[in-house]
Amino acid sequence: MRAMVLTAPGQALQLQELPKPRPAAGQLLLKVTACGICRTDLHVVDGELTEPALPLVPGHQIVGQVEALGPGVTGYSRGQRVGVPWLGGSCGSCWYCRHDRENLCDAARYTGYQINGGFAEYTVADAAYCFELPERYDDLQAAPLLCAGLIGYRAYRLVEAAGTIGLYGFGAAAHILAQVARHRGQRLYAFTRPGDVTAQAFARELGAAWAGDSQQAPPEALDGAIIFAPEGELVPLALAAVRKGGRVVCAGIHMSEIPAFSYDLLWGEREICSVANLTRRDGLEFLPLAAAIPVTTTVHPYPLERANEALDDLRQGRFNGAAVLVP
Repeated sequence: MRAMVLTAPGQALQLQELPKPRPAAGQLLLKVTACGICRTDLHVVDGELTEPALPLVPGHQIVGQVEALGPGVTGYSRGQRVGVPWLGGSCGSCWYCRHDRENLCDAARYTGYQINGGFAEYTVADAAYCFELPERYDDLQAAPLLCAGLIGYRAYRLVEAAGTIGLYGFGAAAHILAQVARHRGQRLYAFTRPGDVTAQAFARELGAAWAGDSQQAPPEALDGAIIFAPEGELVPLALAAVRKGGRVVCAGIHMSEIPAFSYDLLWGEREICSVANLTRRDGLEFLPLAAAIPVTTTVHPYPLERANEALDDLRQGRFNGAAVLVP
């Protein structure tokens, strides 16, 4: 099979011919039909996440058709369409796993990080961590739901009672959550890279009441804010934007250093918290919700061999919505 392979952090992916994988016990062999690209892939490729299993096939928003079932797999059939998320496996027995928080398991393994992912024509995945996908989505549209949607939804649940929500970084996750928030009648404020009028217009099209630069103050105090951009300097800005009792959620897996800030920004029972990975429950809740609203994903397809171009376009903010590789 063809695959895009990371051989060293900071290096471009290489198109290689690899043996077609075989499913082990509990695994599915999938023919990849689409694989979304997200900022976590950038953090892996750029070496900001420091524990990849090299050489590595990245990609963790995988849509595929079941081609073979490993020993012991039940509940799936050949030709069935499934989705594979970032969380690829956990121990199942630690305190976190026993309390439905397998996203925090110390022995968890991640797709496209410790497990070869979907920047390839075929992949294998643990059947227990795959999802059925709503029929209303084609393969391209479904792919971003598997990380931008799922981890974004986990972050959103921490501010879902807020009347006013600020989203810092209006990329793949924010363009999905904007539709969920508007469906629930919440006022949405979008913060983008300074001068990115295209992203600001995109946010307004999706129902944002206001869109501006991340350095600007919103027209009114926020009840909650989610930071998707990996910029630590946004944390004190978001704290200054939320009212007393408000919550700031750091939703990225990696963030640059948070600068020192005065205590008065935190005082007044404001909160800072983070979101780590996802649970299977998040998928079981969010995917039907997305289809019911319905959430529409804006996607930009790239052929497999142009994965490096897609990653750089994401890095430079050259598109709105999500990039998707199509093997």
